[in-house]
Amino acid sequence: MLRNRLFTPGPTSVPEQILLEMASPIIHHRTEEFIKIAAETLENLKYIFQTKNDVFIIASSGTGAMEAAVVNLLSAGDKVAVISGGKFGERFKEIALAYKLEVIPIEVEWGKKLSPETVKEVLAKNPGIKAVFGTLCETSTATHFDVKGIAEVVAGFEDTVFVVDAVSALGAVPCLTDEWKIDVVVTGSQKAFMLPPGLAFMSMSPKAWAMAEKSTLPKFYLDLKKYKKTLAKNDFPFTIPVSLVAGLRKSLEIIKSLTMEKIWEEHRKRAEATRQAFKAAGLKLFSESPSDAVTAVVLPEGVEGDKLVKSLRTKYGMSVAGGQDKLKGKIIRISHLGWQDEFDALTAITAVGVVLRQAGCNIDMEKGLSLAKEILFTSEK
Repeated sequence: MLRNRLFTPGPTSVPEQILLEMASPIIHHRTEEFIKIAAETLENLKYIFQTKNDVFIIASSGTGAMEAAVVNLLSAGDKVAVISGGKFGERFKEIALAYKLEVIPIEVEWGKKLSPETVKEVLAKNPGIKAVFGTLCETSTATHFDVKGIAEVVAGFEDTVFVVDAVSALGAVPCLTDEWKIDVVVTGSQKAFMLPPGLAFMSMSPKAWAMAEKSTLPKFYLDLKKYKKTLAKNDFPFTIPVSLVAGLRKSLEIIKSLTMEKIWEEHRKRAEATRQAFKAAGLKLFSESPSDAVTAVVLPEGVEGDKLVKSLRTKYGMSVAGGQDKLKGKIIRISHLGWQDEFDALTAITAVGVVLRQAGCNIDMEKGLSLAKEILFTSEK
C-alpha cells in the first residue's frame, strides 16, 4: 500500500489540523462568525508578508494575483520592465502583453543570476517605465533572485513600482516587504502556506496605491478598489471560499507560533542538505543561485526525466516535478516547502537516488545521504 508524499513545488502537503479545520461545517460568508475569522486572518497575513500595509485575499490561483497587479497599477500603453529568467517570469510578460503594455524584457539565462545593476541600467536607458516585474523564486529553474537589491534600485525611481511574484517562496525564504521597499508582493495558498490551491494574496504599498488611483486598464473581479472598500469591514466584495479561509487562519496560527525566522532556517537547512547530497553523489544542480524553496537537479545523460518522475510516483508514491519548457526531461525539481521535516528531506533524497540507480546511473547516494544527515542534525549534537 503506497503512502503518497508530495515534494512538488505546489501543491504541497496539508497538515492534519488544517484539514480538520477545513472539514468543519460551512458557514455563510456574510455572518459575524465568519467576519471574525476573516479579521484575524487578514491581520496575521501581514506577519507573513512582513508588512504593515493591507494584504488582500482573492479567490484564484497565484496567477490571478499576478494579473491583479498588472490591471490595478497600469494604463494602456504604459511601459514596463519584466525580468524573465524562467517560465514564471515569462508569465508576467505574457500578462502585460495581453493588456497591450509596452514590455521591455530583462532576459536572464535560465538558472543564472541577475545583478541589480542591470535593472538600474535598463531603467536609466528607458525613462518612463512605470513598473518592474520580478520573481523571488523562479520555480521552473529553482533560482533565487536578489529582490532586496533590485528593490533598492527601483526605490530610487520615484515613478516606478516594483512588483514581486513570491508565489513559490513567501513563507519559505526571507522577503521583508516593507524593509526592502517592495511595492507589491503576490503569492498563493498551495505553497509554504500549507493549504490546497484556491487562494491568492497580495500586498500594496502607498506608492502602489498612488499609481492604482490613475490606472485605466479594464478590471472587474480583480479591481482592488472593491477589495479595499470591503476590507474596512473585514469583508470581501465577492463570495470567498470560507473553508479555505478557515484553514488559512489555522495555518497562520501554526506559522506564527513557530516564527518566520525558525521557518526560514528550517527551509534553508532542508534545501542545503538536499543540494549537498546530490552534489556529493556526483550530480549537478541546475541553478547557480539556488532557492531554499525548491532544488533543481540536472539528470545524467540518457535518463528521461518524465519517466523518472512517473516511476517515483507510481512505484513509490513520491511526487516530484519535472522540467518545464526547454528543461522538460532534463531536470527534476524537489520542493522543501511547508509541512516537512528533516526525515522528509532524507526520504526525498533516498527515493530519487533509488530510481536513478534503477535507471542505470552510477551515483554514490550513500555519500550524499551521509552528508545530508550531517547537515540536518548538526544542531542536534
